[in-house]
Amino acid sequence: MASSSTVFASAALVLLLLLGGTSAQLSTSFYSSSCPKLFSTVKPVVQSAISKEKRLGASVLRLFFHDCFVLGCDGSVLLDDTPTFTGEKTAKPNNNSIRGFEVIDQIKTAVEKACPGVVSCADILAVAARDSVVILGGPNWDVKLGRRDSRRASISKANKQIPPPTSSLSNLISKFSAKGLSTKDMVALSGSHTIGLARCTSFRGHIYNDTNIDASFAKKRQANCPSASGSGDNNLAPLDLQTPTAFDNNYYKNLVRFKGLLHSDQQLYNVSDSTDSLVKAYISSTGTFFSDFVSGMIKMGDIKPLTGSNGEIRKNCRKIN
Repeated sequence: MASSSTVFASAALVLLLLLGGTSAQLSTSFYSSSCPKLFSTVKPVVQSAISKEKRLGASVLRLFFHDCFVLGCDGSVLLDDTPTFTGEKTAKPNNNSIRGFEVIDQIKTAVEKACPGVVSCADILAVAARDSVVILGGPNWDVKLGRRDSRRASISKANKQIPPPTSSLSNLISKFSAKGLSTKDMVALSGSHTIGLARCTSFRGHIYNDTNIDASFAKKRQANCPSASGSGDNNLAPLDLQTPTAFDNNYYKNLVRFKGLLHSDQQLYNVSDSTDSLVKAYISSTGTFFSDFVSGMIKMGDIKPLTGSNGEIRKNCRKIN
């Protein structure tokens, strides 16, 4: 008969194996010994990029969303297509839309000089997303780290799992729920649209076809977004009408005035929907919004990370080793 100590050791081993593929190995102090200058290396690069173009803060934050929502937070969104490899950049939600890859490249170069072969591109993206929020006036938080980089990508999952700007409320709730994120997380994380710009092709349907939109706001947006598809598709408009380069709660104030730019934005507030109370709560208290946003970001960062011996530490964020 096995001794009690042997049984205990076996049980502990099983537990460790079960935890091996989860976020249990992520830690806010993961690089404290192996790359102690990580944060002081990343932030100046993000700061420099945003000082040159404020929109890049929103772009980097969006990259993190689009990475985590496909295979998990594994840096797969950063991979370029090759003749033998299809990445996620040409998926419908990403093609000619996601940007900021050069910023991640610049950070990777700086981090490799500080501590070669140690920090994953997935973790660099997570830290850069946090820094982008902070630099633009949003909340700070301790980023959990220890992710490794994926050696694969999935254009089909990117097409299916990233919520499009035409999403209904039920579709938004469903897609976030599939990633382990609650309705509260969804509404709070949607507040990332308090910064950045969107292309005409993303909001054309809302400003011409929807009725839950302020008429004067729709007319203003129509002036720069013709109704005909293919005409002015890449013309830009701010997601937050009031302060598009400041991370604040004005996004929600726009919604109660029916001035949400995207169809999916305005779905969060339609007078009688279940999410209306959350929108009002975030209008009443920036602190509540910031707190729930941070909670949502940390939960999203826990989606299926590669840890331990899984994946790799890419030398170049755009291609597998």
